[in-house]
Amino acid sequence: MAYDFDLYVIGAGSGGVRAARFAAGFGAKVAVAESRYLGGTCVNVGCVPKKLLVYGAHFAEDFEQASGFGWSLDEAQFDWATLIANKDREINRLNGIYRNLLVNSGVTLHEGHARIVDPHQVEINGERFTAKNILIATGGWPQIPEIAGHEHAISSNQAFFLKELPKRVLVVGGGYIAVEFAGIFHGLGAETTLLYRGELFLRGFDGSVRKHLQEELTKRGMDLQFNADIERIDKQADGSLKVTLKDGRQLEADCVFYATGRRPMLDNLGLENTGVKLDKKGFVEVDEQYQTAEPSILALGDVIGRVQLTPVALAEGMAVARRLFKPEQYRPVDYKMIPTAVFSLPNIGTVGLTEEEAREAGHEVVIYESRFRPMKLTLTECQERTLMKLVVDARTDKVLGCHMVGPDAGEIVQGLAIALKAGATKRDFDETIGVHPTAAEEFVTMRTPVAG
Repeated sequence: MAYDFDLYVIGAGSGGVRAARFAAGFGAKVAVAESRYLGGTCVNVGCVPKKLLVYGAHFAEDFEQASGFGWSLDEAQFDWATLIANKDREINRLNGIYRNLLVNSGVTLHEGHARIVDPHQVEINGERFTAKNILIATGGWPQIPEIAGHEHAISSNQAFFLKELPKRVLVVGGGYIAVEFAGIFHGLGAETTLLYRGELFLRGFDGSVRKHLQEELTKRGMDLQFNADIERIDKQADGSLKVTLKDGRQLEADCVFYATGRRPMLDNLGLENTGVKLDKKGFVEVDEQYQTAEPSILALGDVIGRVQLTPVALAEGMAVARRLFKPEQYRPVDYKMIPTAVFSLPNIGTVGLTEEEAREAGHEVVIYESRFRPMKLTLTECQERTLMKLVVDARTDKVLGCHMVGPDAGEIVQGLAIALKAGATKRDFDETIGVHPTAAEEFVTMRTPVAG
């Protein structure tokens, strides 16, 4: 049978665009459908605008510290509307770049909501197209629990488009999105409370990292409330919000921001017309080659719930394109040693196993830790401290994990991720000459274990 397309991609986010572009480059006839915005979550309401807001929030500290270096500044004034307008302009520019990347690579772009009619057919804007393969890359969507008054809360989708900076913000959640936005609001001058139902935020991260960030955020004056959850939200006559907690306490806020998880975006996708299966959490089930239970339909990225990071979706998109249309170049995605950053203030950078994971896996570990005040702060009143940590296998000397909390942690850990991926030992670290004076050199000068 002759198909309209060799590959029909639903979703023009990072993974979908990567798969489409490279498949077209390998000679396939490809179409992409997108109902919202080119570039997906990351470009529009995720990592890119978030990082721009983090940069904006960090200036408050820079201005405060400048006097230690001889700079006299008039009182700094912040304008939220200017930041959001400039952010919007940059996102629009990136949308155009994504459009050009697709069109210039020979991909047909369909703008609208695509629905799968059968295993080889898609309907969009009243038209039907056939495809040998259909790729689901529709990503995730933030969800707010349906408590009483949930309609008064916002998610990350709305946070990027607030007309003004709220005076009092209550951020709910304990994951990286909650921690990052709490830092953004706090840094830009809002009275910020971070509320989490668990004992300590960032579950799954190294224990030292979690505790160190808690200490640093507390030093900065952020209100951290753990073992706390919301019962209901009531809007007051003056527009403010009265938040009632499950323990009976009441808080007041101008904005309640929920960052308590994301669901796979499968609304009205037509999966009931196929043999595609979902797992217990509602994500699309795929095998090691991203194939669903329906042989002609594949899925990747956040919608499969494996590792929900943009660079992982890019790698998965490349793997799909190669396997289908350039099999001699195919190689599976390696999910080990994936570096990641949390753009909290201060930043977190991490790669490899946490101390807890290493012990659980049966490794006999040696731990190296260093906590110090960065050189930049020595001429200021700021008491922020940086944490660096190495988790080492006692038997093989192999570095199993590397963790950092401090300025530019993500930038530093990216380079270390290459070393860990290549199997570096602690001796390799020790024999590497440091770049002086930098914070990064601390990773190659730690000599005394703190625990075994």
